[in-house]
Amino acid sequence: MACDRENGPKAFVTGYPIKHSRSPLIHGFWLKELGLAGDYHAIEVKPEDFKDFVSTLAENGLAGGNVTIPHKEAAYAASERLDEAAKAIGAVNTLWLENGKLCGGNTDAYGFAANLDSGAPGWDKADVALVLGAGGASRAIVHALLSRGFSRIAVVNRTLSRAEELSAHFGAKVSAHGWDKAEDLLAGAGLIVNTTSLGMSGHGTVEDFPLDFSKADRNTVATDIVYVPLRTPFLAKAEAAGLKTVDGLGMLLHQAVPGFERWFGVRPSVTEALRSHILEDMAKAGAL
Repeated sequence: MACDRENGPKAFVTGYPIKHSRSPLIHGFWLKELGLAGDYHAIEVKPEDFKDFVSTLAENGLAGGNVTIPHKEAAYAASERLDEAAKAIGAVNTLWLENGKLCGGNTDAYGFAANLDSGAPGWDKADVALVLGAGGASRAIVHALLSRGFSRIAVVNRTLSRAEELSAHFGAKVSAHGWDKAEDLLAGAGLIVNTTSLGMSGHGTVEDFPLDFSKADRNTVATDIVYVPLRTPFLAKAEAAGLKTVDGLGMLLHQAVPGFERWFGVRPSVTEALRSHILEDMAKAGAL
């Protein structure tokens, strides 16, 4: 069945800037694969215009959409109803309308966990996790880890006060440390998560990543939430030390699933075909 773009639900991804988002590729792939009517496209919205934009979704014929930087906190504030993940994380990345009300959710924690379920089954049997970085993305990661039963989560950050904010927000299971403690904490961690910009394209090489994995247990899983490049210096260094690694692309793909289901009424699957579709686009853009 051909996809009827005109008569089905219309959804979006918004941010500022937004032109490099791969969300339209993901949702467009599913619409075509499932033969569903609908449309998903990118809409660039300036921060000062965001409140007006989300208040007029219904009159503009939009069923909802994804929200990315810098609008996640503004989407949280604008939502009339929040899901539990959004409440815990303090940010919204998915919007939908329900009985005329603007609802906000956060699927980043779900996407993170689902990616590890796929790439490293049993990862959540570990008891202790080490999270590198205490930026906005770290809240979703810590929420996911607590939800999966981790009893101790060490957050390491160059600015200790940022890590202390996370610890205060989530409670006693989360401890805050300066970067100088990172290597000492490696030994007891069953999972290591990089949420920092270290290792992103233009942010250094394998040799530059400031962590020696020799103290880590060889059964430890290492994952990066960055997916450009796909094999970050963090992952390359962990892999060279014999650790199991999971790249960040799957988090992007899996976090898109719940929103698609809300707007278009069918729950899609993250498949190798979808991953290949996005990798092909990344290769064309020189992002691998």
